[in-house]
Amino acid sequence: MQDGMGRQLAAASRRPVPESRVYSLGDVLESYAVDKARGALRSLVELAPKEALVRRADGEQMLAVEDIAVGDIVIVRPGDRIPMDGKVVVGSSFVDQAAVTGESIAVRKTAGDEVFAGTMNQNGSIEVEVDRPASETMLSKIICSVEEAQANKTSYQRFSDAFGKYYTPAMFVLGVLVAVVPPLLFDQPWYDFLLRGLVVFVVSCSCGLALSVPVAVVAAMANGARHGTVFKGGAYIETVSRLKAIAFDKTGTLTIGRPEVTDIESVGTLSELELLQIAGAIESRSSHPIAAAIVRRAKEEDALANEPLADFKETSGQGIEANYQGRTYVLGNIRLQEATGVPVAAEAREVVLRLENEGKTAVLISGEGGLLGVMAVADKVRPAARAALERLKHAGVRTIMLSGDNERSARAVAGQVGVDEYYAELLPTDKVDLLRRLREKHGFIGMVGDGINDAPAMAVSDVGIAMGAAGTDIAVEAGDVVLMSDDLQKVGYLRQLSSRTVRAIQWNIGISMANVAFMVVMALLGYLGLVSGLLLNEASALFVILNSLRLLGWKGDLEPVPRAEPDELVPATDSSTQ
Repeated sequence: MQDGMGRQLAAASRRPVPESRVYSLGDVLESYAVDKARGALRSLVELAPKEALVRRADGEQMLAVEDIAVGDIVIVRPGDRIPMDGKVVVGSSFVDQAAVTGESIAVRKTAGDEVFAGTMNQNGSIEVEVDRPASETMLSKIICSVEEAQANKTSYQRFSDAFGKYYTPAMFVLGVLVAVVPPLLFDQPWYDFLLRGLVVFVVSCSCGLALSVPVAVVAAMANGARHGTVFKGGAYIETVSRLKAIAFDKTGTLTIGRPEVTDIESVGTLSELELLQIAGAIESRSSHPIAAAIVRRAKEEDALANEPLADFKETSGQGIEANYQGRTYVLGNIRLQEATGVPVAAEAREVVLRLENEGKTAVLISGEGGLLGVMAVADKVRPAARAALERLKHAGVRTIMLSGDNERSARAVAGQVGVDEYYAELLPTDKVDLLRRLREKHGFIGMVGDGINDAPAMAVSDVGIAMGAAGTDIAVEAGDVVLMSDDLQKVGYLRQLSSRTVRAIQWNIGISMANVAFMVVMALLGYLGLVSGLLLNEASALFVILNSLRLLGWKGDLEPVPRAEPDELVPATDSSTQ
């Protein structure tokens, strides 16, 4: 029997071995999958130029980016990519920042504006003062964050690792038993059962099962990085898909974070432009945020007059008095106007009350004892805030607003953006306690903030999502997920991407394990040969690869959704969570 088996094995050794070709195909598929997924990250690295034109005391010269020092002036021509992070000092241009922030529309950059390495200068020549070395650019931080994130595994990856500890030895023992027991104990032919044992070894080592999770995770991270979002770990991809509620900080997240003049109403003979000219000239001497908003609006309307002021007096918390062009003006609240002898009529009080009910700060302007007009200043709601929150609500996610402002201001903003519930007059520690209670109430909860003062609340949430990372380095460290632009629509995109990734992983694992179970059973029964087993194995791997790589090209759906009717707003005194 053994001589016959030897002749069969010798004959088999002289035949062509198609199995090696199938193994080669498997290697090619695996290499393709990994290279394709990681290629999206490598493309980010290649965005930043390797050298740049630098102006120094001894003239202009081309230098490698590693040799460019902080404070150097880099000249960026139209059509070139910006090589280093810095601020524009000369010139203006539109810059395509999609590589870093994910914004699809080019942004105009002028003197004083910040620009980032890897972004495209479109139509103008600009000079940029470098403010950080090449190793610390925003693009470098994105790439490092994505690479380091792969060490933070999803529950599916942890399951796969734990499953492999038992699965691999079990399949090895099964293969040995199949090859040895029947010939030794039941006098079966050695060749047939050695072959069956070998097939069990081969088909149980599933390429598809091994690639089910990592390829999908890397593809999702690469997709996110290309659209201006960075996951700080694979585990957060899974967690985002499980969020039942998301809390949003108000100032700087749902709102722009900078006061703006929203209304100018004249109650006298002066025009709105004349009121703005007077207010801009007087407020230019103050450092208050409301004064800064009025001065910015005056500059935008070309109404800022640089004329001398006399008798300037600022009353903390109330307003300003000053002599401008020979007349005394008072800019402030009703209390200051009455204190200086200016009567405030009932009509003007109604205007102030209406503006304050809208969450705005009213500034009354009077001159020579009579009221001239009213200005309103407010932190504007982000244009995409309501649409972004409606999309989340449409997906079954409850939206919550947290604010340190007073009840009236918070309620006005909550009504504009359409959150399900809001909480006002919260200190940072109050937000932490509230997040814990909200998690008990809703389950998995995320926190979206500016990444600095909201860091404690983001830390106690299941996922902290940092806004405004393009302007603050600390945001990259504060959040589990970072939005590289201030686009709230990306929160819905993140949840969609996470859900699709989890579904892809589930399909990958399910198909791979079903295929392995089928092949092992067929191999034990002797109905599956080595070549056919390898082909089925690689077919499973091919499915996993194609299914995972679909995530690379997915762009999400940011079209408007049907507007949901908002639930009744729940203020901070809601007893259900207090």
